[in-house]
Amino acid sequence: MRRHAGRGQYDRETIDAILDAGSVAHVGLVADGQPFVIPMLYAREETEIYLHGSSLSRLLGSVAEGVSMCLTVTLVDGLVLARSAMHHSVNYRSVVVLGDGYLIDDPERKHDALRRIVEQVVPGRSADVRGPNAKELAATEVVALAIREASAKIRTGPPVDARADYDLPVWAGVVPISTTPGEPVPDDRCSEPLPDYVRTFAMAHA
Repeated sequence: MRRHAGRGQYDRETIDAILDAGSVAHVGLVADGQPFVIPMLYAREETEIYLHGSSLSRLLGSVAEGVSMCLTVTLVDGLVLARSAMHHSVNYRSVVVLGDGYLIDDPERKHDALRRIVEQVVPGRSADVRGPNAKELAATEVVALAIREASAKIRTGPPVDARADYDLPVWAGVVPISTTPGEPVPDDRCSEPLPDYVRTFAMAHA
């Protein structure tokens, strides 16, 4: 990490905490000579990250023989408003993962990886829903991204202005940003009561 190297962190605990707090990653690789970056749900297990998608996916299909991939997760914590336009910034926590992806063929392991992805969205959900049947499992590719390298980058705190700009009559500070779940809205065709794990999840993240 070269730019703002002081914000870089490389310890496993920090990296895992950011990955586990997110739910959407941006995944990039080169397929058929073209670069691709797409958002995907994911889940981490130890030193691997699971991804899934249609077996017709151009991106996932390209990892059949193993391919180098880049995965990024960013959590935005605040908008940093400085006195100078050039010093505006964002408070954030991010992770960049470099590694080699490979397809998971074993049905039992695919089931487990898909369960983990559902759990990453809302813990407790996988035990309450129907799992994939044989046809759905066959139509779904599950990729394990083995983490080869990973780094975290974190920015916190107020704006950092040029010394001369601190006397400008301009408001400066941080606008906190957080992702919070709202009141769960049932499907029009759902008559089941709200599960406790959904209520708990919503309350814990409110």
